[in-house]
Amino acid sequence: MSHKYENPLCKRYASTQMQEIFSDDTKFSTWRKLWVALAEAQAELGLDISQAQIEALKQNIYNINYDAANEFEREMRHDVMAHIKAYGVQCPSAAPIIHLGATSCYVGDNTDIILQREALLLIRKLLMNAINELIIFSEKHKTIPCLAYTHFQAAQPTTVGKRATLWIQELLFDVEQLDFILTQLKLLGCKGTTGTGASFLALFDGDHTKVKALEERIANKMGFEKIYLVSGQTYSRKIDYFVMSVLSGIAQSAYKFSNDIRLLSHLKEIDEPFESGQVGSSAMAYKRNPMRSERIASLARYVMVDALNPALTASSQWLERTLDDSANKRISTPEAFLAVDSILTLMINVAAGMTVYPHMVAKHLSEELPFIATENILMFCVKKGGDRQELHEAIRRHSVDTAKQIKLHGKENDLIDRILNDPVFNLTKEEMSGILHADHFIGSAVVQTDEFLHAVKQLLDDNKDSLGLKGEIKC
Repeated sequence: MSHKYENPLCKRYASTQMQEIFSDDTKFSTWRKLWVALAEAQAELGLDISQAQIEALKQNIYNINYDAANEFEREMRHDVMAHIKAYGVQCPSAAPIIHLGATSCYVGDNTDIILQREALLLIRKLLMNAINELIIFSEKHKTIPCLAYTHFQAAQPTTVGKRATLWIQELLFDVEQLDFILTQLKLLGCKGTTGTGASFLALFDGDHTKVKALEERIANKMGFEKIYLVSGQTYSRKIDYFVMSVLSGIAQSAYKFSNDIRLLSHLKEIDEPFESGQVGSSAMAYKRNPMRSERIASLARYVMVDALNPALTASSQWLERTLDDSANKRISTPEAFLAVDSILTLMINVAAGMTVYPHMVAKHLSEELPFIATENILMFCVKKGGDRQELHEAIRRHSVDTAKQIKLHGKENDLIDRILNDPVFNLTKEEMSGILHADHFIGSAVVQTDEFLHAVKQLLDDNKDSLGLKGEIKC
């Protein structure tokens, strides 16, 4: 056990892959890649930087001397300068040209964009797998009629599979937003202290064309096609807000899904996965709490609140920049990604392992179907020659009396027997049985599900290389 606080997102929830994206090794090796790209591009455009200096830098991209960097930072109180000095210790011949003309945001901001893009791509992969598992679930259960709810009060029936399409649709909205943000992510480039590129213009003797070419070459070397055309010292912090909004949207979708599973678990219609040795309660051994869905809700709530951080940061930036974003960004952005990584892993796990209990589903539907069927009964009896107003009054009277007996005395729903025994309806049991068939009340649920799933499967076909994640959870 550690004697220091450890972030539960890392220790208990998030995947190793997402943790690696935001690790120190990835961050500082990306800084070094950016310094190499800068030196290479400057050399290509005519500055006095040798290939030997560049090779020295390349050889030490992943060989990060953290002890030296930490010692320099304690002295300088500046992380970028500390790592420049530490890199220079390892590459003494290249020390004079590391970070030439750049400001801290050259490595800091460009790295933030690079890591967020990589993390978004991992989130996208998780989204595809969550959608895939829900499609399988929806397809399997698309014809099972179930009681639908509005305000968590019994309403017209739907099917188990049709309900699942609503969960899928929320995630599709999230994919659309994520894909849009990916198209909008650009490098900051190398715009200098206030975004004017003045230091680089001086290096290239006032040649603006070379300054522009420098940015383009760096972007190309780092795998980006575009650079923000204007900035202060930093890229606009609204970019962080846009990214966080996507993560918040995913959290909202997952929260909705997890709440539905928790409600259905209470109704004993659906259970999330529950392992043979799993304990639901330390006190009540019989309990089978939906802990995975509860964890989804808990982490999702954190992400939605966390989305306020970049909103406040973006709105409070002073002129060309201020530094009150730095400490916040170091925490809020990685933690949001780590949490969403965990949320989607849990969602994949739950969706792949849910158990539906058809008899409980049918029981709840049958308990309410008599009330739901009264309009159909009314129309059938009118077609047989009955008086619509007289029939309506009889249904109203029997419905009120039945509901009263259910609520006051816990009696069974006997509305159908009351109607069959009332001569005003003139109905046989066979006729009533035909009216009460559940399939008559689900509307176009099955057709809608088929049409929807057909459309969504094309997305999965286009992303089949992303599928196959198992949604394994740590604890």
